[in-house]
Amino acid sequence: MAAPVNIVVGSHVWVEDPVEAWIDGEVSRINGLEVHVRTTKGKTVVANISKVFPQDTEAPPGGVDDMTKLSYLHEPGVLQNLAARYELNEIYTYTGNILIAINPFQRLPHLYDTHMMEQYKGAGFGELSPHVFAVADVAYRAMINEGKSNSILVSGESGAGKTETTKMLMRYLAHLGGRSGVEGRTVEQQVLESNPVLEAFGNAKTVRNNNSSRFGKFVEIQFDKSGRISGAAVRTYLLERSRVCQISTPERNYHCFYLLCAAPPEEIDRYKLRNPRSFHYLNQSDCYELEGVNDGHEYLATRRAMDIVGISEQEQDAIFRVVAAILHLGNINFAKGEEIDSSVIKDEQSRFHLNMTAELLKCDAQSLEDALIQRVMVTPEEIITRTLDPVNAVGSRDALAKTIYSRLFDWLVDKINNSIGQDPNSKSIIGVLDIYGFESFKSNSFEQFCINYTNEKLQQHFNQHVFKMEQEEYTKEEINWSYIEFVDNQDVLDLIEKKPGGIISLLDEACMFPKSTHETFAQKLYQTFKNNKRFIKPKLSRTDFTISHYAGEVNYQANLFLDKNKDYVVAEHQALLTASKCPFVVSLFPPLPEETSKSSKFSSIGSRFKLQLQSLMETLSATEPHYIRCVKPNNVLKPAIFENANIIQQLRCGGVLEAIRISCAGYPTRRTFYEFLHRFGVLAPEVLEGNYDDKTACIMILDKKGLKGYQVGKTKVFLRAGQMAELDARRAEVLGNAARTIQRQIRTYIARKEFISLRKAAIMMQSYWRGKMACKLFEQLRREAAALKIQKNLRRYVSRKSYLTVRASAITLQTGLRAMTARNEFRFRKQTKAAIIIQAHWRCYQAYSYYKSLQKAVIVTQCGWRCRVARRELRKLKMASRETGALKEAKDKLEKRVEELTWRLQLEKRLRVDLEEAKAQETAKLQETLHAMQLQIEEANAMVIREREAARKAIEEAPPVIKETPVIVQDTEKVDSLTAEVERLKASLIAQTQSAEEAKQASAAAQAQNEELTRKLGDAEKKVDQLQDSVQRLEEKLSNLESENQVLRQQALAISPTAKALSARPKTPILQRTPENGNILNGEAKKSLDSSLVLSTPREPESEEKPQKSLNEKQQENQDLLIKCISQDLGFSGGRPIAACLIYKSLLQWRSFEVERTSVFDRIIQTISAAIEVQDNNDALSYWLCNSATLLLLLQSTLKASGAASLTPQRRRSTSASLFGRMSQGLRASPQSAGFSFLNGRVLGGLDDLRQVEAKYPALLFKQQLTAFLEKIYGMIRDNLKKEISPLLGLCIQAPRTSRASLVKGRSQANAVAQQALIAHWQSIVKSLNNYLKIMRANHVPPFLVRKVFTQIFSFINVQLFNSLLLRRECCSFSNGEFVKTGLAELENWCHEATEEYAGSAWDELKHIRQAVGFLVIHQKPKKTLKEITNDLCPVLSIQQLYRISTMYWDDKYGTHSVSSEVISSMRVLMTEDSNNAVSSSFLLDDDSSIPFTVDDISKTMRQIEVSDIDPPPLIRENSGFSFLLPRAE
Repeated sequence: MAAPVNIVVGSHVWVEDPVEAWIDGEVSRINGLEVHVRTTKGKTVVANISKVFPQDTEAPPGGVDDMTKLSYLHEPGVLQNLAARYELNEIYTYTGNILIAINPFQRLPHLYDTHMMEQYKGAGFGELSPHVFAVADVAYRAMINEGKSNSILVSGESGAGKTETTKMLMRYLAHLGGRSGVEGRTVEQQVLESNPVLEAFGNAKTVRNNNSSRFGKFVEIQFDKSGRISGAAVRTYLLERSRVCQISTPERNYHCFYLLCAAPPEEIDRYKLRNPRSFHYLNQSDCYELEGVNDGHEYLATRRAMDIVGISEQEQDAIFRVVAAILHLGNINFAKGEEIDSSVIKDEQSRFHLNMTAELLKCDAQSLEDALIQRVMVTPEEIITRTLDPVNAVGSRDALAKTIYSRLFDWLVDKINNSIGQDPNSKSIIGVLDIYGFESFKSNSFEQFCINYTNEKLQQHFNQHVFKMEQEEYTKEEINWSYIEFVDNQDVLDLIEKKPGGIISLLDEACMFPKSTHETFAQKLYQTFKNNKRFIKPKLSRTDFTISHYAGEVNYQANLFLDKNKDYVVAEHQALLTASKCPFVVSLFPPLPEETSKSSKFSSIGSRFKLQLQSLMETLSATEPHYIRCVKPNNVLKPAIFENANIIQQLRCGGVLEAIRISCAGYPTRRTFYEFLHRFGVLAPEVLEGNYDDKTACIMILDKKGLKGYQVGKTKVFLRAGQMAELDARRAEVLGNAARTIQRQIRTYIARKEFISLRKAAIMMQSYWRGKMACKLFEQLRREAAALKIQKNLRRYVSRKSYLTVRASAITLQTGLRAMTARNEFRFRKQTKAAIIIQAHWRCYQAYSYYKSLQKAVIVTQCGWRCRVARRELRKLKMASRETGALKEAKDKLEKRVEELTWRLQLEKRLRVDLEEAKAQETAKLQETLHAMQLQIEEANAMVIREREAARKAIEEAPPVIKETPVIVQDTEKVDSLTAEVERLKASLIAQTQSAEEAKQASAAAQAQNEELTRKLGDAEKKVDQLQDSVQRLEEKLSNLESENQVLRQQALAISPTAKALSARPKTPILQRTPENGNILNGEAKKSLDSSLVLSTPREPESEEKPQKSLNEKQQENQDLLIKCISQDLGFSGGRPIAACLIYKSLLQWRSFEVERTSVFDRIIQTISAAIEVQDNNDALSYWLCNSATLLLLLQSTLKASGAASLTPQRRRSTSASLFGRMSQGLRASPQSAGFSFLNGRVLGGLDDLRQVEAKYPALLFKQQLTAFLEKIYGMIRDNLKKEISPLLGLCIQAPRTSRASLVKGRSQANAVAQQALIAHWQSIVKSLNNYLKIMRANHVPPFLVRKVFTQIFSFINVQLFNSLLLRRECCSFSNGEFVKTGLAELENWCHEATEEYAGSAWDELKHIRQAVGFLVIHQKPKKTLKEITNDLCPVLSIQQLYRISTMYWDDKYGTHSVSSEVISSMRVLMTEDSNNAVSSSFLLDDDSSIPFTVDDISKTMRQIEVSDIDPPPLIRENSGFSFLLPRAE
């Protein structure tokens, strides 16, 4: 971070502060190198100019998600950016490809749910907001694409959240590459489930963290070729063994000791445990319990975790027996023995603990005592046994405890690895390193030395990686970077690990000499490194030394270095535990080789750790590293507290500031050409107005300002440290001059505006007074004119009044005379009209009386004749019934008829066709009969008229003849009637010649008479139908009364003359073969046919089976033809799908719904399935969606479950005991008799009207399958549309950057082109919507389903756009809100054009994105209250969503701010309450892909389909088996 060179008075800067680390202010004065800064808190600070750094006043209030985008990449800028983001709960921030994670100390479940994992899956690094999932995704994608192993290094101090971050990394990697493992548990689950076990035995409470990992952990997650997790392994480093024996307040020992002390009572009794305060290894600290943690519950949870990772019950008991033994071992105290330098067990309490330890370890108590207080020395001459003094005995005791615990921890790690299982064939791994961060306390011992040595190693690896990334960036942009120096810490590593001569080597050497002490070791260090710049000797201490690490100087106390570095394998301890009777303890201490088993052997912890670290670095070097730096914001472990000094120290320790220093050594400021021109284009307006490309324009601006040392790459401008501040100073100067110019112009405008207003006021006053004088003059003139007008009007009034009096008198006289004349005329006309009416009514009455007498005579004559004929037929019928011979003759005729009909049964198909044709002919015959009767009526009327004319002519021509010629009258009555008729005709003729109006009235009367006759004819036809029904019932009763032989009686009925007479009667043609006449068919042939079906005997089985076989074959052929037909695109008829109607009418005609077994349903379903195999053929999918919906609607209104139907009138009639009744009922009940359905006209009644049928299981199953196919096709169409618009939605959420041309004023054409480009993607979406709407409308898809499709699509658009808006901060800007609002207007216009019939409520589904965008584009956000926002602006959005948008908002157009801090605080309080109430705090929306309708919804919304007039396709139109599909003649 170079010293600034362009700090001037008025500059906003950062200055150091002892409390806040850095504080911002404004430069008030500069004296040489001294800068006077007035801080925002009101105080003035004087600092050296080299310690003052410029502040970016244009930085977004919410910070940037990648700190390499900062205009000033320095320590205070980084700190301010992290603080701003942490205040908004943005805990993740990038520094290049390094992720900084600040512990929030609160639950943020919305950041880690499955929905969030899906958002980051496959997303580019930096495309979404910073997140730990993004780092894991990059590592996984790099491993898959490049085939190289990757590693993720998680570091930070205790309490920074390393362990939780590691868990999140493993969860995400499991989400990407999870695979089921043994017993249904995945590998990643087993790794995560091992965490509680490792935490119980490897974690402890420290000063800074209640659950601090006291060991380093490297988890290798192994993947196979396909990128699936195939295995895993856990490596541990440097367990803090000394904690077993030594702790201090307020720390605790390892959790497992406290968990065991809180175990159930039976286990406490088994291990003879008591309160933790009674054990020496635990009571060295005053802290025994953790706040909010129940050790008893945690013990049970740990046991369950052990079960999960595969540790058996016996092994668990053995583990906790060893833990209890360590506690008892720590309570063994020693006293001085009788001999010199000897020791004995102190008291009975210690003896009790000694015995308990031996019992728990299952070894001999005396042997344990000897191993603790004796040592065996093997010399060439003899074996010497010596005793230890109490101090050394305590050291021996503690060494045994540490060794046992260390071996136990190693065994647990090995057990976990064996349980998880490693994949030897793994091609690549992703390693997650969770290791302790840099530590610097007031008192630092050997553990801190090793930890900091580890961090120095990792920091060197980190520096190399950062420098490599810098090189790759420079190489990618093709700029010169050869002179940039690499910052390295190799000198510190040489100081620590160099062999020989390093601190670790000197420590091992000192440990090997018995007389070495910590003082001699310290003096050796002072002498060896007195000239090393990284090694410092404190002035006031003889044993301390200081090392200058990359993160700062650390002072180490060498007092315990030698003891903690020694790791003797004590031969007595080894022999004691090897001889244990407990197999588990023996497994912890396998026997040593012969040469090492007789004496103690020195082993260096430092050297062993150095080897482990080298192995780890080799593993990391073979992988592609990714870094996560965890930061603890405060030491009180509470949320919303950001301690600047603490953060800065951790950033130093984590190497983040070191990475920034590496960046500053090169080009810390990088800006794309667009960003550079957008910010500094004001420095050279002529460059923007010129026709230069972006790169040339940037170079011209830099050269104009005289900058040196910068680099221009392919897409970015690279500036050296300080150059950004210099350009900002020049820019501030230009903007200041522009501001002064604007102020001058504004002041001129205000002064001129004031002058114009004064002048306008003076003119208005003058105008007012002049107007006042003019008003007075006008008033005088007006009064004079008014007086003249009054005089004139008064004179006019007097004259007019006298004139009106004379005129009224004249009018009164005229009115009286005219009224008298009119009344006389009216009286005359009224009398004339009354006379005419009386004459007309009298003539009408005479004609009507004559007609009624004629009609009555005709009816009497007809009735007499018909009664005579009927009595004659009745006598014949009675005679026929009494004659036995006639009965036998009828029997013989019937047997012959049966043989004839047996042959005719084979011609059933032709008969059926003939019957259908006869039906049509019968209908036509009825119409012809009706027409003939109408013609007869017309002819009768015409005949009457002709007779009248003839009579009139005869009267005119024949009077002389009548007078002269004598006539012989044979019938006097007839002559009289004719004479009377002649007289009436004469009167009628005279009346017709007298008045034309009377003729018209006669015509009207005749017309009314015709209508009356027509009505009577209809009544007669109804009476005929009723008579026919009565005849049928009488025949059935007659048949039931027969007692001898039903066959003979039926034969007599079939051949009776009555049937022939009835069928031959000309006035009752309706009796032939109609649904209204019941079972009476066309002639005796049809009756004999039905009788033969029942009377066929077993002697003639061939005559029955052959027709039935041919019928089944024909039915199969019809089904094949139907399937072949519907497999083609039959199109539509009047908006109705032909295929669906064809299927329905065929199934209904064949009675397939009422049979127990049929294959036609399966074949139809298979045909539909084959038609929709091509999932992207939306035309075919829409076609079958329409057909499925229509067919389902028809089935819904037709089918009912079996047994649910009530007894219908048709069924009641079919229960007749007559022969024909039982036969027709039997035919209806037989599935094979579908071809004889024409025999029972009453049952079918026609296909035109939908009727309820009792559906069997196959029909109900077909309906369910059809419903499933409807839902499947609907889902396919919806998902196809989603796939089509998904890529476009990614382009629609963020506005494309405006070209440089639009930065220059006056280029309207360029702006128009830019605006057109902005909505191009939205128009593509609208085009896709229109295309799908066109396809579905062309295929007549029901509007209800179309509405559902677009409603779900708009919901999908709402979810995608809204989630992207909340996940990407660059999208939450003012200009982007305008862009999305423009696109939403396109969608709204589409909904309007598509009409509500097809769009429905689709527009309402966009409510989330509409309200979010509306919030982005409103002005004066800081003035809005929380109530206004939640109730008026965004009532649909949750508090979490509003908080996210409010904190991520930034105005790239006008520079306005988001809502006020009070509103933000209120939102945060509400979010905290929601989290406490266990309400889901996820701010992302979920897409609903369910089927949003049911079959009942379809039947309610679709109109009924009329299937009767559907014209069948040519393929089956000519087939006689489908004749029922042809429209019937009316």
